[in-house]
Order: sequence, then C-alpha cells, then structure tokens
Amino acid sequence: MPPAPTPPPSRISRILRRRHGGLLVFVVVFVAIAQLTRLGLLFQARHDVAWSPFGLLGAVASGSLFDLAAALLCSAPLWLLLTALPARFLTGRLGRGATRGLFVAILSALLFGAVAEWLFWDEFGARFNFIAVDYLVYTREVVGNIRESYSLPWIFGGLTLATLATAVALWRTRLLDRWFAAPPEPWSRRWRGSLPWLAAIVLAGAGLEESAIPAFADNYQRELAKNGLWSLFAAFRANELPYDQFYPTLPLDDAFATLRHDLAADGSTLPSALAHDTLRLVRNPGPELHPNIIQITVESLSAEFLGCFNPDSALTPNLDALAAHSLVFTNLYATGTRTDRGMEALTLSLPPTAGRSLVKRPRNEDLFTLGSVLRTRGYATAFLYSGYGYFDNMNYYFGHNGYRVVDRATVDQSDITFANAWGACDEDLYNWTLREADAAHAAGRPFHHFVMTTSNHRPYTFPAGRIDLPSKTSGRAGAVKYTDHAIGQFLRAAAEKPWYKDTIFVIVADHCASSAGRSELPVEKYHIPLLVFAPGGQIAPGRINTLMSQIDYAPTLLGLLHWSYPSRFFGQDITRINPTQGHALIGNYQKLGLLAGNTLVVLKPVQQTTTYHWNSSTSALTPAGPDAALLSRTIAEYETASDLYARGAYTPPTAAESAALLAGHPKLATTGSAASEIAFAAIASVGNVSAPPATP
Repeated sequence: MPPAPTPPPSRISRILRRRHGGLLVFVVVFVAIAQLTRLGLLFQARHDVAWSPFGLLGAVASGSLFDLAAALLCSAPLWLLLTALPARFLTGRLGRGATRGLFVAILSALLFGAVAEWLFWDEFGARFNFIAVDYLVYTREVVGNIRESYSLPWIFGGLTLATLATAVALWRTRLLDRWFAAPPEPWSRRWRGSLPWLAAIVLAGAGLEESAIPAFADNYQRELAKNGLWSLFAAFRANELPYDQFYPTLPLDDAFATLRHDLAADGSTLPSALAHDTLRLVRNPGPELHPNIIQITVESLSAEFLGCFNPDSALTPNLDALAAHSLVFTNLYATGTRTDRGMEALTLSLPPTAGRSLVKRPRNEDLFTLGSVLRTRGYATAFLYSGYGYFDNMNYYFGHNGYRVVDRATVDQSDITFANAWGACDEDLYNWTLREADAAHAAGRPFHHFVMTTSNHRPYTFPAGRIDLPSKTSGRAGAVKYTDHAIGQFLRAAAEKPWYKDTIFVIVADHCASSAGRSELPVEKYHIPLLVFAPGGQIAPGRINTLMSQIDYAPTLLGLLHWSYPSRFFGQDITRINPTQGHALIGNYQKLGLLAGNTLVVLKPVQQTTTYHWNSSTSALTPAGPDAALLSRTIAEYETASDLYARGAYTPPTAAESAALLAGHPKLATTGSAASEIAFAAIASVGNVSAPPATP
C-alpha cells in the first residue's frame, strides 16, 4: 500500500520557512500581549466602563486593527536586520542564540510597556497621550515618582518571571525552531521576500490614523479601542495641532465679531479700529486698591474635597473655616487637566489652545499676563514652586514674562526639610513664601506671588506627625488633608506679619485630581474651588455662583480691586456680567469645549463637533441637537485665541494701541488721574517699568 501523500504545508508554515518568517512570530506575540493588556485595562475600569456588548466588541475590533498596525511598524527594525544579515546567520549556534536573546529582550520590553500602561491608566484613565510624551522628557521627576509610589522590586521581579514564562511558552510552540529550519536565502531572494513585509509596514504607517476610531459614547471604550504604543507616537507627532487644519472654523472677521460681542458684555469698550483683536478698555468705578496678592495654586484640588462644596468630605477643616470668611466662587471650572494648563489660564486668561499649553510652546515670551498688568502699578511679581521649575518649562515661561523665579534649585538645602520626587513639602514652600513676602514688604513695594504646590500628587508623601493619616499609604486623602493643614499653618504664620492685613490670599486649584470619565469632557472632573480671603476687609466675604472658568480669574480679581486698564484677556469680570451669560471653557489635548448653562459644545479633530445636554445633578452628558449660536461662540473663542498666538499679537498694548483705545474717550484722554493711569498701563513694558502711584 503506497504511503499517504504528505499534506502541503500551511500558509503559516510557508511563511515561517522564509528568512522574514520571524516577523510573523514578532507580530503574533505583539498582538497577543496588546490584547491581554486591553483585557487588563478593561478589568481595571470595570466599575466605570459602560458594559454595552456592541461598544465593547467595537472597541476590541478597532483595538485589534491598531495592535496589528503598531506591531507592523515596530517590526521595521527587525525587517531591516533580517534583510541585511548574512544568508547563513540563522543556521549557526551564535546567530540562533543571539536571535533567541533578542526575542527575550523584545518580550521584556513589551511586558514592561504593558505594566507601564496599567500604571498610566490607573492614574489618568487613558492610554498613553501627551502626558506620557512629557514624562519621557522629564525622566527625573517621573522615575522618582514611580520609585516612591510603587514597590519596584516586586514590579521588576514580576516582570522577570512573566518574561521567562512567556519565553518558555514561546519556545514550546516551536515557532522559532520552524523558522530556524528555513534554508539560507541568497540576497536576491531575501530582498524579494522582504517586499510584502515592507509594503505592509508602509501601509500601516500611512493608512491608519487615530481619527479612524469610531465615535464611542463611552470614553473608556474609546480609549480601549486604541493601542498604547501607537497612541504614544501619535501624541508625540501631534504635540501641536494647527487649529485651522484640525478644527471647524468661521471666517476670521465673523469669529472676532462674535468674540468681541461677548467681551463687551461686562461693559468693556472695544475700538472698531482693532477689529481682529481682544484689546479693550476696562473701566471700574471707585478708587483702585493695591493690596499684596498671594495666590496659592494647589495641585489637584478638586472642589469635591472641600466640605463647603461636599458635606461628606472632612479632609479640609482649615479651608472650610477659611471659606466662611472669604469670597467663594462656587461654579469655577479648570480649563484643562494638567498644571501647565492651569498656569496658562490663571496668568494669561486665554482659552486652552489645541495641543500643548503655551507654557511649553515656543514664542511664549513677553505675553499679556496678570503679572504684566500688576507691574504697571509697581508690583513685584514672583513665581514660587516647590519642585524644579524646568519641569514643564515653568521657569522659562515665568522668567520670560516678568516673574522672578524661586524654586527648589534656588533655595539652600537647609530650606528643605522634606521632599519627594516632585518637590519640597508644602510647609517648606510656604516658609519660602513668607520670607519672600517679608523682603518685598521691606522694599516698600506691593507684591504678587504665584505659589505652586506639589504635595497633593502621587506618591502622596508628606512629613510625619502633621495629620491623623499616614504618609503615602493613605493615598490622595492623606495628601489633601496635609495640603489643608499646611495652608492653615501658613495663614496663621502670615497673621503675625506686618503685611498681613494689606494682603489678599487666593486659594485656587490648577486642575482636578482626576480627569478620567465616560464622556469626552466629563464636566464634573473640571470643577475646582476659588477662595479670595481679604483679612483687611478689601474684599467682602460672600458667594458668587456665576458659571466661570480659570480664564475669568484675572479680570475678576482686578475688577474686585476696582482697576481700570487696557485688557487683552479673553476672560471677563464675572461680577459685571449678567449671571446667565457666564460660561466655562474646558478642554484636554484634542477636545475643546464651551459650557453655557446646561449645554456643552465640543470641538474635536478633524472638523468635528458634538453638542451635549449636561445634567448638573447627575453629571450625565447626553447628546443634544445642534445649537448654532453656541457653536459659533465656541469656535470664535478657540479660533481667535489660536490666531492671536500665531500672529504674536497677545502682548501688552503698545503706545499706538493705547491711543486707539483712548480715541473714543476724549475726556479720559485729556483730564483726570484715571486717564493717566490707563495711558501708562497701555504703554508700560512687560519688564520692570513701574507706574506712578495712583492719585487719591
């Protein structure tokens, strides 16, 4: 009986029997680990994700496509090696040993990436994005943060065991042995065999964009539909998003006309000669007040942490006591989810432009800021940060916008009693602040200090014995309570100073503690506190419930001080508008939103818009019909902000611009001390020019 015919080899066997067959092994392993990572992230978000079968199946299907594309792109170096190495490289013991070692290294790297994604998801509820790109740049703080937050021996020990176990499982499939058994291929055959793989790699790089991800109603599903490594490179490539290329636009004349109509709501005067500008004349009645201003910008202080916002919280007894004696803004929203966004909004009063914050962009020098206005009245301005201010380009930004910088690198080591990867503890920072305030007071100048804390940040460590919760192990709750303790201690120390009653103290957050949520822009994750405390009675306590965002802070503060000045701020003095006209600009790295009443309009790449109804009681966002007027306002805010930055026009007003402002007010231009102050403010430089004292 003749022997049974040998079945023809399968397609996979035929691929493995070629020089580039190892690429197939790499792609299979890459996709398998990526899918297991996705399942792990789904498990981590199990209490938050929407468990809709079609949504989850769509996320897995979309994610598989991105996994495959990422695997092909990452295989490019292997493709080059396999094409260029000698024909008999894989037939020798040395070549096979080196190849096995390379695969072990690849397995280790892929599993390390999976763990990194798990930790990143735990912090941000998202796949790798712009934050991860920044973290690759600022390795000192990030590595220190990870070392202090997690048990690295356990993590790396587990990674080693997982790598070895995966390698053994791979060896047992005998895929590599079947590949090693491939006959040597001459150069010409290797080159021809490499072309299909090269075509697949090029197609993966050129034919797939993250804009192809379906519009999931649940943001967790959308994040699960991505591949982490792909998202990392997409974020790196798209650090800056040209507005007119990625977002809906209006004719520029219409955009500025819409914006200027909104800006006039607080009584400002906008000259028609400056149609493509926000420059306007702000006039406030009454004598100007010139108190010192200490603005404490607290890391990650969500409104829900304060008892005055959330009766169930007992973490902030000092701030709750302070709120009873402060002007409290109850309806304030952060413009973004990172510290640099908060700094941008609080100093520039500018919408969160797409891509990176202006704090980290080029051409961010000599801008129109709260500090530049204060310096026209002789204020000494300083930025105090408990960490190293090179992080997020903070020192450069503040230093090139007229602020003197005091950070961890500029103080003596004896001034630091406790520190972690992010910076000195809040108590140390406030001691520096007291010292700087004493020096400014001794020099006879009013001062403005922008103070930025770091203690309410992972690893949540702080000096022992300060509160009734332990450092680190109590997590965010302990960090918030310590932050509150340090503020209370600072204010009690300040009360002993001669400048205390001549100072107003501002407590505000840079952003919330968490930005993750099911929706594209979860509004409740942007709600932050703002307390203005004036122990000398310059600003009366109370509550203001008008909807606002951080860009409204600077003009509102100056309005409370009765200042008249030329302004380029996008924000408004919310004490001078009809409360129904209040609105908040919120965004992340790609999505730009405007909340007005219970309607949220979101702009997103590429040229897409979505309108939602927001339920303020449940925080639910439900799709709503288009609102043409609100959409136009939203586009106008963001398009004009991008245009002014691109033209380098968001600067202190020049003498010519001052003349244009005063042209419509001949009485102001010729009489009165207010006129001289307005004119001086308009032509004063960003630097060290000091205005003459106000005439009583």
